[in-house]
Amino acid sequence: MLTRIVALLIILPNLLLAQHTIKGVFTPAKDYEVVLLYKVTPTVSDYVTNATIEKDGSFLFKLDASAVPGIYRLVYAVPQEDFNFDVIYNGKEDIVLTFNTETGVTFKASSENKLLASYTASMSAITQSITNYFRSEKKDTTALKTIFKTQREAQMRYEKQAENSIALHFIKANKPYIPKTYQNVKTYVANLKTHYFDNIDFNNKTLQSSSFLQERMLNYVFGISSEGKDQIANYKANIDVFCTAMKTVPANVKRILLLDLWQEMVDLNQAPVANYISKNYLLEVAKVLKDNELINTLTLYTNLSIGHKAPDFSFVDKNKVTKKLSELTGAETYILVFWSSTCSHCLDEIPQMQTFLKSRVKDKIKVIAIGLEDDDKKWKEAIKNYPEFIHVLGLGKWDNKIGDAYGVNATPTYFVLDKNKNIIEKPEDFEGLKAFLIK
Repeated sequence: MLTRIVALLIILPNLLLAQHTIKGVFTPAKDYEVVLLYKVTPTVSDYVTNATIEKDGSFLFKLDASAVPGIYRLVYAVPQEDFNFDVIYNGKEDIVLTFNTETGVTFKASSENKLLASYTASMSAITQSITNYFRSEKKDTTALKTIFKTQREAQMRYEKQAENSIALHFIKANKPYIPKTYQNVKTYVANLKTHYFDNIDFNNKTLQSSSFLQERMLNYVFGISSEGKDQIANYKANIDVFCTAMKTVPANVKRILLLDLWQEMVDLNQAPVANYISKNYLLEVAKVLKDNELINTLTLYTNLSIGHKAPDFSFVDKNKVTKKLSELTGAETYILVFWSSTCSHCLDEIPQMQTFLKSRVKDKIKVIAIGLEDDDKKWKEAIKNYPEFIHVLGLGKWDNKIGDAYGVNATPTYFVLDKNKNIIEKPEDFEGLKAFLIK
């Protein structure tokens, strides 16, 4: 008995320190320097460690016995949200992979990751066969029924192989709509849309702890279209379907998904759709979570969207008279330019704008130049060069009420307003302003 206890005491430290590894090779090696590892949870990604990518592209993570099974994310460049991929770690096996920007991830070792990759490739090939069938306009209904049968059997086979694994969550959630009999292309496509989210459990913690839900959301919103609707109407309709499908999800998870979708629309300059997401879904979630920072971000974006009334402000003109932006008259177009007398870009672009506008006096354009300044010394001298502008002093520079209302974080920043003070353009620079005015 004593011998067994001694043996156990010798073995135990080694068991506690037992570790698995995640290792692989990035190609081409020269494009990568470091890779970061995160453990993904439904609401946050927890940093684990990082590894240097060697000259041959190889890297190695050592996971000790305390590493929790689940989804891990490898980040290999910035911005992190764009340059990453997920792997399944089940706590039982090493993971070996290769990664290439063009071809993505290939798993050399790890039964779960290889199984999920095999499933994805298999179902993709079957989907391509269905597409090819409809494109060829074949009349042989038996051929399509056979493809559907193959698809059904493949789904069942992979689900059985994945029993008691983390991969099963993804395989079941990925189960496509599979008709039991022949369907023409119009009926099949309609049913694909109708049943798109049928097998996705949005409250599944494993799915929440991965990029799966985001990918399915984006694929549906951007990939599904309906006849008779323009792009914006399609987006809005698809967003409604998606939000209905995930209505029982906790607010903090909804925030992640909807904010991701909102940001996609912002990046694509789809302000009407971004504001639709905000007004109908995301703002409500932010209020439930008491996320004042997000509320302010959404409100500011809406207020500064093209077509919206420009935020009003008061100022004292050169005659010491207090006026409001909304009260100005006499022009068809107003240019708001936020600048600074200490900004080199401003001192380059503002004179160019002045020269350009002198050639377009017939356009009835007025410039309101808001100087974001720490003090008024240089500003008072600088504005003498632009007597035709309406000058507004914005003391406090980056902590100025007018600048904050317009979300200004760099100078120069331009807004173009119509005669009713509605925002009609937000040029990135003087060249953008010039292009808008001469079109």
